[in-house]
Amino acid sequence: MFFSNKLKNILNLKHCFFSRKNGVSEGIYNSLNCSLGSKDNKKNVIQNINIACEKLNCKKKTIITLNQVHSNKVVYFNNREKVKDKMIGDAIVTKLKNIGIAVLTADCIPILFCDPKKKIIACVHAGWKGALNGIIENTIEKFLELNSSERDLVAAIGPCISHQHYEVDHDFYKKFLAQNKNNERFFIISNDKKYLFNIRSHANTKLIELGVKNIDHIKMDTFSDSENFFSYRRSIKDNNKDYGRCISVIIMT
Repeated sequence: MFFSNKLKNILNLKHCFFSRKNGVSEGIYNSLNCSLGSKDNKKNVIQNINIACEKLNCKKKTIITLNQVHSNKVVYFNNREKVKDKMIGDAIVTKLKNIGIAVLTADCIPILFCDPKKKIIACVHAGWKGALNGIIENTIEKFLELNSSERDLVAAIGPCISHQHYEVDHDFYKKFLAQNKNNERFFIISNDKKYLFNIRSHANTKLIELGVKNIDHIKMDTFSDSENFFSYRRSIKDNNKDYGRCISVIIMT
């Protein structure tokens, strides 16, 4: 379990970037795999989600996750009747209390947000496609629609793959430069046809450019730290048929 010092200082707020430890799943999903979209035993996954609930002292079935599709779609819950699990999207924003909202990751970036003045929270799943296509921008835009202010936002960027292990090809590199030539700064040339992409730095810079200054980091590498994290890229390297996902949760009480 990993925590943001900035979020921990906010009253009536709970959060956690969960590791893969202290669950019940076995094999390649060992042990706190919280992804119902994986090929893991569904009973084990549900038990793992309940374990996360218990760790946060919230009631069962109050952690809401999405059907994540690497999009820029933000889901907003403004009343309990509209709260549904597994809606399509890659970010959740809400003012509702005692409803845990969460994203699942295995190399992509989990970002947790809170506006302590307006009592608004959000969680974001930012893979490269979502980051490129505006999932972070759209989340901030939703805060602003709710009369929040960028300067009041606290953002915590969780564990993700480090640039040392995020090798991409020239076509990937060109996609980011086509959007903004300044994106070149997030790449290191590893050889003539390969680049190393710093997705954490890309997300951090994007937040700063959007006016968010209060940013915290859990600087851990999901690829190299197999003890604590699942990793999509590591699963490919190890020729595994599937992989687990870690859960990151935020809840207002």
